[in-house]
Amino acid sequence: MKNKNYYGYLFILPFFIVFATFSIYPILLTFYYSFTNYSGMGTPEFIGLANYKRLVTDTYFLQAFINTWYIWGINFIFQIGIALGLAVLFSDIRLKMKGLGFFRAMFYLPNLITIASVALLFGILLGWHHGTLNHLLLDLGIISKPINWLNDPTTARWSVALIGAWMWFGHTFIVLMAGISGISNDYYESALIDGANRFQTFISITLPLLKPIMLYVLITSLIGGLQIFDLPMLITNGLGAPQGSLNTMVLYLYNQAFRFNNYGYAAAVAYGLFIITVVFSLITFKAMYRKSVN
Repeated sequence: MKNKNYYGYLFILPFFIVFATFSIYPILLTFYYSFTNYSGMGTPEFIGLANYKRLVTDTYFLQAFINTWYIWGINFIFQIGIALGLAVLFSDIRLKMKGLGFFRAMFYLPNLITIASVALLFGILLGWHHGTLNHLLLDLGIISKPINWLNDPTTARWSVALIGAWMWFGHTFIVLMAGISGISNDYYESALIDGANRFQTFISITLPLLKPIMLYVLITSLIGGLQIFDLPMLITNGLGAPQGSLNTMVLYLYNQAFRFNNYGYAAAVAYGLFIITVVFSLITFKAMYRKSVN
């Protein structure tokens, strides 16, 4: 029987082979490339920390860093605000809202649409001369001339951020609803008997007990937001236009590797992004955990 126990390792061996080949090996190879000057052809030239020194002083990467935080910040504020408001509304024992299953599916639906389809859709809606949004605003008399939404740095970043919020608020809503459903109704019934209004109930009961879920949403959104790539890539020319306002860190990494064939520096950018994500995730976790403990 002891000898037969070793057969179990044969069944899990394929997983470890695939994992090592397609996950561990690329990570280690990227780490090696980050210390080299490599264009994808020939033998990589080892240059030590030169790529990382360039990364620290790279103004284009700094601008991409700022753009990424700008877009994610707007995205998260609207995403969490809408999702939390709807979650509180549907969980209110006084209102007893019906049709939660239907609305949950409808809110989550944008998350199921491919990014390419979303980019095409909003490219049409936000078009300058023939866009649906401009025609609607002109017909209502809100604007006097069409707005080039995707050709102005400010409106372009806001557009991408709000599109991302529209796509992801349904997922956040489901997570927050799951967190609120785990709070005992006894707290809300006691608050109702004591005469607490909805705002007092939200501040004193819902929000404090929802902090662990909020922390999870914040950290996962932060990790995903710092890696935003596909929507800025597809909705513009792929170079972060207009005026580099949509040039996020991952888009900058992609262009360095596959447009300019600078694989060594792109690998350093990848590890720089990894360090940034880990550091800010730890800072967020520590800050939120300290507040919840206090």
